Amino acid sequence: MLEKAKSLLQPSARSNVPPFMVMDVMAAAARLEAKGRRIVHMEVGQPAAGAPATAIAAVRAALSGGPHGYTETLGIASLRRRIAGAYYEWHGLDIDPERVVITTGSSAGFMLAFLAAFEPGDRVAVALPGYPPYRHILTALGCEPVFIETSAATRWSVTSESLLELHRQRPLKGVVVGSPANPTGTMIAAPALAALIRSAEDAGIAVISDEIYHGLDYAFAAESAAKLSSDTIIINSFSKYFCMTGWRVGWMVAPPSLIRAIERLQQNLAISVPTLSQIAAEAAFDGRAELEQIKHGYEDNRRILLEGLPSAGLDSFLPVDGAFYLYADISRFSNDSFDFATRMLEEAGVAATPGVDFDPLHGRKFLRLCYAGTRDDMRQAVERIGRWLKG
Repeated sequence: MLEKAKSLLQPSARSNVPPFMVMDVMAAAARLEAKGRRIVHMEVGQPAAGAPATAIAAVRAALSGGPHGYTETLGIASLRRRIAGAYYEWHGLDIDPERVVITTGSSAGFMLAFLAAFEPGDRVAVALPGYPPYRHILTALGCEPVFIETSAATRWSVTSESLLELHRQRPLKGVVVGSPANPTGTMIAAPALAALIRSAEDAGIAVISDEIYHGLDYAFAAESAAKLSSDTIIINSFSKYFCMTGWRVGWMVAPPSLIRAIERLQQNLAISVPTLSQIAAEAAFDGRAELEQIKHGYEDNRRILLEGLPSAGLDSFLPVDGAFYLYADISRFSNDSFDFATRMLEEAGVAATPGVDFDPLHGRKFLRLCYAGTRDDMRQAVERIGRWLKG
């Protein structure tokens, strides 16, 4: 009977997705730390700072106020109104709070968006390099992720021309766009983003805009796709700018035509987002002064790396417009970024993510470094990497 059970319980084909490699790097770093090593963490896209004081205070007050059950499936109404109000503050947009959906981080937002907008077999374009779970979630849901290779000529961003060329070869149903992007940190200027969305929608291609790094822009102000089209699905989160990764709370701004479908899906998949996380998220908007100080720290970290890494030996990297990532070309040292990252962790004590996690075609020549840590971490990283590369 036991043998029969074992034969029945086999992984499904849809579960056969690659690992999110950054989490494997984090686990390897933790094993070294358990042995007493001091590791500089630049692998996970996670702020070193915690949630703003306003969020912590709100949760403490809520904990003394009684039981906290399920909320409405689409989220606490006051939080949805606060997010809608933020679009007016940030972009001058009047967003109907009914279009706002609270999600369990941006990850659940992507799952809900893909389930609501696409059918199994639909082709959805994603940029390379790009955030791995885009393509992994699409694959698990039975969709086909289609790669758009970016280059320095397009500032490592998807363009109207590259999207439509792919669409002509075989029709696409959707495209995922991120600006600021992970892992590159590059941004799409407002005119280019407007042209991309207009071209996509004219061709019948749905646009999903990943805006999780909005607020963390340095080269120029990030434009929201919500300002350019009411048919675009916007995904955002409290994880990055708001420093609330572990709270697992994000949001979507969806077209009215999809809201009921998204609501039905969330009713069945999650019921609702954790109540305390939603309470903290609403209060986080009152912590903007604290969050802006944290952002200034990222700007300092960015400067430390841009000034220090070239002398350390890493002198070729993509534009560092926003987010808190630097995507460095390591091809002068190695054509195997996984091996390079493994050795750098073990020998230099600096954890970073190999580019193959973000780009299975060309990522073996790149390494992603996250600069969301402390200034001392950044200085330590430059010193350790330089010492290691110069051997």
